[in-house]
Formats: sequence, structure tokens, C-alpha cells
Amino acid sequence: MPDTAAPAEVSVRAAITRALDEALEADDTVVLLGEDIADPGGGVFGVTKGLSTKYGSDRVRDTPISEQAIVGAAVGAALGGLRPVAEIMFMDFLGLCLDQLANHAAKLRYMSGGLTPVPMVLRTAVGGGLQVGAQHSQMLESWLTHVPGLQVVVPSTPTDARALLHACISSDDPAVFIEQVPLLQRRGVLDDTAVALGVADIKRAGTDVTVVTYGRQVHDALTVAESLAADGPDVEVLDLRCLAPLDEDAVLESVRRTRRAVVLHEAVVTGGFGAELAALISEALFGHLLAPVLRVGAVPAPLPYAKNLESLALPGPERLRSAIGRVTSYGG
Repeated sequence: MPDTAAPAEVSVRAAITRALDEALEADDTVVLLGEDIADPGGGVFGVTKGLSTKYGSDRVRDTPISEQAIVGAAVGAALGGLRPVAEIMFMDFLGLCLDQLANHAAKLRYMSGGLTPVPMVLRTAVGGGLQVGAQHSQMLESWLTHVPGLQVVVPSTPTDARALLHACISSDDPAVFIEQVPLLQRRGVLDDTAVALGVADIKRAGTDVTVVTYGRQVHDALTVAESLAADGPDVEVLDLRCLAPLDEDAVLESVRRTRRAVVLHEAVVTGGFGAELAALISEALFGHLLAPVLRVGAVPAPLPYAKNLESLALPGPERLRSAIGRVTSYGG
């Protein structure tokens, strides 16, 4: 009898762990470093659990609590021929190592005329939605996309997380791989589909409005799109997956068809990456649009600890639904 069982689902966390395991096994130059990433803990979110036991403390290294030292060591290791994957526990702590990342990792290949690539990955987590407070919850991707030379990745599914992390590790340029902690437990089918950096994915096709998004907000967008499917606008959900390099062609092709766009992200709206997307769409498609491009994101305030206030501050399905209603009220 043929096997008709549904494919097993895994969590995003497990998919990232598998990618690290596969990279360590396949390439002796891949090394991991970060605070408490070795066993028994395997990192504060358990992503590297079991890897130091399997590959040894030389390749899965605990570090002091010094983000500048972690990223500086990763840059040096990359220049020395290794492919380091450094973990910064929370994205909020990037300010402590931004000089190493923005002025060294991102610039050295260019400044050496291509002679000194920096093949390193920085993994970092965002705790928004988990009541971990204002200093552990910030989505700061716009800091990174503003720096030429950095690749910036925000996956939304197990398959994308595994494939994109492999792509980052294989790249000769530095990459920042952003893991939204509430997304780590989301489960889905894991397959062997390869995903190139800079290629967006239509997670749901639609005809009336495009929601351009990434990370865990992809799932909010899909939830809203399905809830509107019966008697509301037909919503296309475009998952960018990679913010730098950005798949501009996919964004413009989608919005050219739907003629309306809403940009959704977890970060604060003011100065967020959504502003770049809105400007791109407006400049390229001004004559095609039936409505202004709207942005939905967090309110411009430190993220509160209290659960009810945190929920109000973060973008959710209802705010997205409202924005879709507003843009689809324009035109025919």
C-alpha cells in the first residue's frame, strides 16, 4: 500500500537547528559562537541544543557576555578562512556591536577591492509579543538595511528558515538572520526546496490588494486574507523573506497587478523598512495605483511589558484588516 500519511511538520526552531547541524557536518570551516550556546542549554531559546555535544566546544563555542567581542571575533574568523555563525541573544543588543558589523563586516570586501570577503552570519532574536520588555523586543531591521554590504533575512516558515540559513552560511558576504521568537514554535512542513537570497515568495495569490510583509506577520496577513476571501477583497500576500538584497521586481509585479498595496511589519512605523517599500512602490507605480500605499506597524513607543498594552502596540490582524478596507475603498 502506498504511504498516504501527511508529511511530518516541524517547528521553525527545529528547522534552524537542522540547518546549523547540516552546515557543521558538511563544512569543517563552519563554527558557531555566542553566549551560552553550548550544551546543556543550547542558547537561551534552545536553537543550538545538542550541537556542542556532537561537534565539540572548538566548533560550538561559548563566549563572554560581550557582543562587540562576539562579532569582532566572527569578523576575524571570517577573514581567516572560517565561516562563523555568531549569535547575539536579542536584536536590541546590536547597538553594542554595530561598529563591528557596519564598519568592518559590511565594508571590508568593498574596501579591499573584493580580495577579503567576510563570510559570516549573525543570528539574532526579537522577543516582541512575549512580554520580555522594551529592551528585548525591538525589531530593528531598518538599522541593517541602511548599511550597504549587509544581507538581511527574515524567514516565516520552517522550509524558508532552513534554506535561507544555508544560503547565508554559503554566501561570501555578511548576513544577518533575524529570528522572531514567537515564530520559533510555529510548525509547518519542512522540505528540501532551495531558496536563494533576494527572492520573494507569493504565499497567497490575490487580485485586489497586495500585502507586502515578512517574518511572523506573514501569518497574520494570511489569516486576514482567508477571513476576507468569502465576501471581501481578494488579498495577495507577498513574503519578502530577504530585505537586502530586496526582490524589487516581485514587489512591483505584484502591486502592478493588484494596483493597491499595504506594507505590514512588526517594527515601529516611523523610519521603518515599510517606508522604503512604500517609496519604491509609489515612485515606480504612481500612475497605476488606485489608492495610497498604507503602512501597518508598531506604534512609536517603547514596547510595554504589560500584555494588554503590548498587544495594543504591536500590529495585529485587526489593524491590517482596517488598512485593507481603507485601500480597497478607493477605485473600482
